[in-house]
Amino acid sequence: MIKLAHPDYEVHGWRSTLLMWVVSIIPITVNIFARRVLGVIELVAGVMHVVFLPMVLGFLSHAPRSEHEFVWDTFISGFSGWENPGVVFSIGLLGVDGIIHMAEEVKNAQVVVPRSMVWGTMINGAMAFSYAIAILYFMGNYADALMTPTGYPIIEIAYQATGSKTATFMIMATGMLPGWIAFFNGLASVTRLTWAFARDNGLPFSDYFVRIDPRFKIPLRSLLLVSSWIFVLSFIQTGSTAAFNAILSLSTLGLYISYLFPLVSLVIARFTAKDIPRGPFTLGRFGLPLNLAAILFATYFVVFLPFPPTLPVTAKNMNFAGPVLSFVMLCSCIDWLVRGRHKWSGPTMRYPRG
Repeated sequence: MIKLAHPDYEVHGWRSTLLMWVVSIIPITVNIFARRVLGVIELVAGVMHVVFLPMVLGFLSHAPRSEHEFVWDTFISGFSGWENPGVVFSIGLLGVDGIIHMAEEVKNAQVVVPRSMVWGTMINGAMAFSYAIAILYFMGNYADALMTPTGYPIIEIAYQATGSKTATFMIMATGMLPGWIAFFNGLASVTRLTWAFARDNGLPFSDYFVRIDPRFKIPLRSLLLVSSWIFVLSFIQTGSTAAFNAILSLSTLGLYISYLFPLVSLVIARFTAKDIPRGPFTLGRFGLPLNLAAILFATYFVVFLPFPPTLPVTAKNMNFAGPVLSFVMLCSCIDWLVRGRHKWSGPTMRYPRG
């Protein structure tokens, strides 16, 4: 957005790092000193998420419309170097995560969490599809969008549609503001995951990070650990944006790999065990087909997420997700052999304080 407002502005990695620090400070502060307002903040973000969509569509509707054939019957490839349409489609996929992070703090989590995941996916999927169709109808010249000096095609699309930098900034704000507010609860959820892993002795120095702060009544040490890594990882983009993006895609890659383990184990159990106890939330006879479909879907993601986004592959545009994941797995295996296998005994329900 700064680049759009000031074409002579030079985008440097260290400036992006400083911006990351600025947008991180307030969510971290709120998570420490004003955690009781997180519910209200999340509600506001949810309302914005729903209300802003028709506003954006209203802005875009004033732009010249694309032909129906362009929207529904045209597939464009080759800009990234990949020619095969299937590969182009596959490497553009992204993953999603959900409310499961906060499962330990949700009442009746066995039912509420899976229902929230299903409804959240359906609602957001419908909204995302509507948004994508609107973008295709009012996007203007797609080549200009791909080659935009801002580095973000959506900014150029909004600018072409409105012809106004002010309107473009407003459209971008409708996406950035709910996303930034979601960071408040995203930070809280990852902190709880870190604390739960430490509680089960799955994390190095678990005895230190499992402590609940007696004053703030939150896992402050886990929160500071997560916050520290945000600042540490932000330095990567000062040297390589590609390496920084690899760290971001690594979380999605690791997510789907972690989903494959329980899914495969459950399917094997369905074929080998005589009776599997049903939980409070069950998919009934659709359970096995959906489990098999989920395995195929997750495997498909795991295969294509490490693919390089453009060809030819260079050190600058390489997707480092695969090598980084291998390094993380190597460190995890070493930690397991040295420490984890002596302390890990599975999930527990103890809540140490003090």
